[in-house]
Amino acid sequence: MSSNRGVVYIGPGKVEVQSIPYPKMQDPQGKQIDHGVILRVVSTNICGSDQHMVRGRTTAPEGLVLGHEITGEVVEIGRGVETMKVGDLVSVPFNVACGHCRSCKEQHTGVCLTVNPARAGGAYGYVDMGGWIGGQAEYVLVPYADFNLLRLPDRDAAMEKIRDLTCLSDILPTGYHGAVTAGVGPGSTVYVAGAGPVGLAAAASARLLGAAVVIVGDVNPIRLVHAKAQGFEIADLSKDTPLHEQIAELLGEPEVDCAIDAVGFEARGHGHSGSQQEAPATVLNSLMGVTRVAGKIGIPGLYVTEDPGAVDAAAKVGALSIRFGLGWAKSHSFHTGQTPVMKYNRQLMQAIMWDRIKIADIVGVEVITLDEAPSGYGAFDSGVPKKFVIDPHNLFRRA
Repeated sequence: MSSNRGVVYIGPGKVEVQSIPYPKMQDPQGKQIDHGVILRVVSTNICGSDQHMVRGRTTAPEGLVLGHEITGEVVEIGRGVETMKVGDLVSVPFNVACGHCRSCKEQHTGVCLTVNPARAGGAYGYVDMGGWIGGQAEYVLVPYADFNLLRLPDRDAAMEKIRDLTCLSDILPTGYHGAVTAGVGPGSTVYVAGAGPVGLAAAASARLLGAAVVIVGDVNPIRLVHAKAQGFEIADLSKDTPLHEQIAELLGEPEVDCAIDAVGFEARGHGHSGSQQEAPATVLNSLMGVTRVAGKIGIPGLYVTEDPGAVDAAAKVGALSIRFGLGWAKSHSFHTGQTPVMKYNRQLMQAIMWDRIKIADIVGVEVITLDEAPSGYGAFDSGVPKKFVIDPHNLFRRA
């Protein structure tokens, strides 16, 4: 049996690369399965959602193997797998989905009804998502492989663009989902809250969908410099100038057609003093303020039902002081929830392969080794404008 190593959460603020078991053809309850494959991990990314757990802002247990953004090579196939073969290079949607339940058949793979005994929806290496082992490792099991996996058709061409294709497992489809559910289309004016990787992916997706202008807002000036360099307009929320005034300076009016929340529950207040203080409802309230009447707000940013580190008792259980009356009065539409990656990843793969989107440059992909993962977590948490991609087998250098 081969050895395996992975990135393990060992307590608030701490991760460690440890020896972990080589994957077995078993579900998290120990039941033998024949619909899975084992992958040699080609790339696996550090996500902002991982950071929520590592900061101690969820109920994630110590010892959890992290990682839900995975691209890999098939090295072992379950006897029930029909469409995959050893050697296939595949992208893994972060959603674990069975393909058989009502949700999956309706393309709501983010809320599969069978892969998680506790609630709807499963994911790799994530708290409350069914106990599936994470992929920030050398090897990982993927269940329901025929349904879940996206084969990258030309291996050599795919490896040339692997820095971009690694984003297919989560952040690019998530950003795209935010833009689609916000109603972005040709000629739209768009505001994206958050200049992290998901926010930049949402901004890039809005541009791909034909937006006339995309404004990215953040309290982190370093991330805003990077966003500006990628051709987006910016709103500096560390300033005391209100957001609607910054938008008016750019557009000649204080509202946009479409808005996207790529920040989530660890949002901070706006302005010189507020930007240092956590204010979990700030983004949603500001988006209602700057979105036109009858506009749509896409919310791919993560919100949780349990937040041990929240600023008040209500926020600890996901209850936020949202100005819902304002959204109602303006006839806003809101779309929340995990992205159904499979709904978009094939089309986005084609967009990457035909040079319609350079997502690796836009989100600042930086490739690191598995042993460098702990330092990558630290740097990402400091707010650098990078998307850290782990290369466990040094395959990027060979490519």
